Amino acid sequence: MASFLTYTTLFTLFSALSITISAFSDELATMRIEKVSHLHFYFHDILSGKTPTAVQIAGPTKALFGTTMMADDPLTEGRERGSKLVGRAQGLYAVAAQEEPALLMVMNFAFMEGKYNGSSISVVGRNPVTHAVREIPILGGSGLFRYARGYALAHTVWYDAKTGDAIVEYNVTVLHY
Repeated sequence: MASFLTYTTLFTLFSALSITISAFSDELATMRIEKVSHLHFYFHDILSGKTPTAVQIAGPTKALFGTTMMADDPLTEGRERGSKLVGRAQGLYAVAAQEEPALLMVMNFAFMEGKYNGSSISVVGRNPVTHAVREIPILGGSGLFRYARGYALAHTVWYDAKTGDAIVEYNVTVLHY
């Protein structure tokens, strides 16, 4: 009888150890290493013409403060409008400051080309448009950018004061899994 109890006890211990090792092995298999990606593209915000990429959806007609725009702006590889399309900037921006032209941006940069096709990053933050370089936080993402965080540096490379059209260069540093 003593040997039966010994074998039963040993079997139970080995079973528990085997289950623990299996669970630990599964956990290790799903662990991912954090990566850093650097992205560079141009954001084309077109308010004029027959097919604008951003339109006013709310706000006053005589003042800037409170003006809210909905955008579906092309993101391109190069500065030129006809440059290769790599994605779309889709979301809202609003004039959120009374003392200076500063926007609140709530945008998804949805990528449609190459390695990041089908993935997106979400930017939410303040964009003081008259500053030479603005830093906007990345608060999340999808696809290859799941659990993303980081920052986007925006620099206006062309602006037409008459139409409001602009081309903005983005240099993005994003941490993701």
